[in-house]
Amino acid sequence: MQNKIMLITYADSFGKNLKELKEMLDTYFKREIGAIHILPFFPSSGDRGFAPLTYEEVDPEFGTWEDIDALARDYELMFDFMINHLSRRSEYFLDFVEKHDESQYRDMFLRFKNFWPGGEPTPEDVAMLNKRKPHAPCVEIEFADKNKEKIWCTFGEEQMDLDLNSETTWRFVEQSLECLMKHGASILRLDAFAFATKKYKTSCFFIEPEMWGHMQRVQDILDRRNIPMLPEIHDHYEIQQKIADHGYYVYDFALPVLVLHTIYTGNGKRLKHWMNICPEKQYTTLDTHDGIGTVDVKDLLSEEELDAVCNKTLEYGANFKMDYSAKALEKPVVYQINCTYYSAAGSDEGYLLSRAIQFFSPGIPQVYYMGLLAGENDYELMERTDFPRNISRHNYTVEEIREEVKKPVVQRLLKLMRFRNEYAAFDDACILEDTEDHILTIRRKNGKYEALLHADLKTFQFSIRYFDPAAGQWAELEY
Repeated sequence: MQNKIMLITYADSFGKNLKELKEMLDTYFKREIGAIHILPFFPSSGDRGFAPLTYEEVDPEFGTWEDIDALARDYELMFDFMINHLSRRSEYFLDFVEKHDESQYRDMFLRFKNFWPGGEPTPEDVAMLNKRKPHAPCVEIEFADKNKEKIWCTFGEEQMDLDLNSETTWRFVEQSLECLMKHGASILRLDAFAFATKKYKTSCFFIEPEMWGHMQRVQDILDRRNIPMLPEIHDHYEIQQKIADHGYYVYDFALPVLVLHTIYTGNGKRLKHWMNICPEKQYTTLDTHDGIGTVDVKDLLSEEELDAVCNKTLEYGANFKMDYSAKALEKPVVYQINCTYYSAAGSDEGYLLSRAIQFFSPGIPQVYYMGLLAGENDYELMERTDFPRNISRHNYTVEEIREEVKKPVVQRLLKLMRFRNEYAAFDDACILEDTEDHILTIRRKNGKYEALLHADLKTFQFSIRYFDPAAGQWAELEY
């Protein structure tokens, strides 16, 4: 992968389809965007693409494989693979429902009766699980033969969990990955992979050593075309460090909340600590389609500091998704903050400083499509759809993009992005200088190229200076 900024977008959020997405990028963001994470563009029955029916087709609403191939010619592409689940309306699950125990896919899905002794979990078993709902993660399915069974369902009721102990499942995995590789994937995002390890008397979340075996098996398939993998997980930061130690890319999901804490308090002590210990082989984020995760900063911020960040985002219109795992039962715990990062930053200057910090941090930056346009919270969409996460999932028309890109804050952001993509200092060392808590100084250096970010965290004023080898002198970036 190039060390260039990656855009995160739905296929129909930056223009109504893939053709319009490419048109907008080619017209307005050719220098600012080097790669695209296209969120699931496959036929799906729910969760905005994350309940895929198949990986071998492009949803006709978005376009065709030809449109994906056209994007792949000019941009590196990241595709999603939901290793934990598949749509209940997929041909595989429908065959299972129709033929039940006679189906060739009967072992592909995780059946409660085969997993739990006696067919049902005890209350203690349920309490032990790391789960995303306040009850046992299952849905009861009535089969064509009138029998009923509970099928494991970690997320929405359209998403049936796969059994990774089944070779039938792995044949499906291999076939799907081969299709994605054939159509231009430069990197594969392994979505919700930590939930894919189910083991009795455990949390069923990132279970070792089984997790490493599953990841290696996926990577072995991807290695046929030299494609790296990015496992997606929200949990304690030490898990990211552990994954990085195994040689995989990771997400820096701690950075978003740490940056908010920094600009809310004017104090960079916590952020500096993280930058000194974070992995280098990582993708940095501030905003994604999933909101701003909070579990990732446990022990990097105190409970009081995290509560203060959450409370401050409420002032800027945020809403919360709560944690239902056993560790959160004693008191309510915020799992995600739903808010655009521009709204959460509170001002143009706070937002631009946040992005400057991200671009100078170790790793390859990702920018969510609403962040690219400094998008504000979309309360109308959230209320109309009665779905809190939609506060940060506005669908931009081509006409809107043409107007939004003119905003002064967007034009200033684009200058920062061009510098990050085109100046060669970011391919090597990241040096954090020892300064007062309210001052942040980050030096990026690669051979004769050197760039320096100097920021006053209380006033949000910052400068970027860089060495111009051709002129033999330092210059300051105008943004």
